[in-house]
Amino acid sequence: MSITPPASAVTGDELRIDGRAAWRAADTATGNGVLTGLRVLDLSRVLAGPYTAQMLADQGAEVIKVEAPAGDETRAWGPPFVDSGTSSAYYGSLNHSKENICLDLSTPEGREVLGHLISGADVIIENFKAGTMARWGFDFDTVLTQRYPRLIYCRITGFGVDGPMGGLPGYDAVLQSFGGLMSINGYPDGNPLRVGVPIVDIVTANLAANGILLALLERDRSGYGQLVDMALLDAVISILHPHAANWVASGSVPQRTGDFHPTVVPYQVFRAADGDFFVSAANNRQFRSLTETLGVPELADEPRFASNAQRYAHREELVALLGERIATWPRADLAARLEQAGVAASAVNTVDEALQSAQTRHRNLFIEAPDYRGVGVPISLSRSPHRRPRPAVVRGSDTTAVLRAMGYSSERIATWRSAGIFGDP
Repeated sequence: MSITPPASAVTGDELRIDGRAAWRAADTATGNGVLTGLRVLDLSRVLAGPYTAQMLADQGAEVIKVEAPAGDETRAWGPPFVDSGTSSAYYGSLNHSKENICLDLSTPEGREVLGHLISGADVIIENFKAGTMARWGFDFDTVLTQRYPRLIYCRITGFGVDGPMGGLPGYDAVLQSFGGLMSINGYPDGNPLRVGVPIVDIVTANLAANGILLALLERDRSGYGQLVDMALLDAVISILHPHAANWVASGSVPQRTGDFHPTVVPYQVFRAADGDFFVSAANNRQFRSLTETLGVPELADEPRFASNAQRYAHREELVALLGERIATWPRADLAARLEQAGVAASAVNTVDEALQSAQTRHRNLFIEAPDYRGVGVPISLSRSPHRRPRPAVVRGSDTTAVLRAMGYSSERIATWRSAGIFGDP
């Protein structure tokens, strides 16, 4: 990749500035994952973009997050707060394992530094309002792809940048509503409900990370980067299974079904003796094993429950009969018995119960260490390690070190700091 900075940023003594030097550890890090050596510039904020960059960092990429002087607004999305109250747990869970610099990109000086950072990057991730990067002189199609043909540019928007709704802002709950997801979440006699996690943002991030990896694979073949164009709308439409398929096949508009499955019975939450308990008997063998475990094997032989189609037609009757039996069992005992019988089932755990379960800890999905306490890395490869998470840092923690590594003088850095280019003057 060319490391020539944007022409507008090259002046006098700044000819010595090296954008690739910003990623100081990229060539020396070992044992941190398959993406070691990949340079990712994270210009995003809130959730989908930062989470995309964090997933790449988990697998060894060197990520520099550029944060505005006002800070990523999720730093204030608490309580709870960490870092002596300077940022929220919400922010920390999306920005670990990154370097962090603060730049006021509304200034020529901030954009000068940004230009040099871009010159050294393999991947850019941004979720600015459509047209922002072009207004700053960094349009991908007309500037960056010409200057840096190997650059992979991931753009995340709400609805895309063109079409009838192109350029409109997107928020997770709005896309849950617009994309049909909210209409199928909740109970039939209740209001549509937002999914309890920002699922559209999370799915968008996972798809964006996949898109970046696909572009990297293609770059190895062609030598060229490309645009990874992600929209929250794309993500929410992609997860409407099986409701979208059912509507396409039948023309019937899917309705809210609460905690039970729209096509499989039984597949829902029941009330056990000591709390909520989920049961799935998705085929005839599992259903028979369930009835035998519950002491009502005769139900499996009744014509009205003989197949899933029949169980679906007589759902209310079946659920009432099963519910009477399940209510007599403690959750742990029933889970153990059904596990032995080959029936998928589980207590409905609270978040703390899920994180502290023996299996979660065994999979290293919850880490408790002096330097990091939180969710682990959910992707494990048999031969390649991943980076051990390190906590998110205070806004601008690495600004001076990164700029010094690039070749900016102490005098220039001090002058810009006094002028507020890095945040607080």
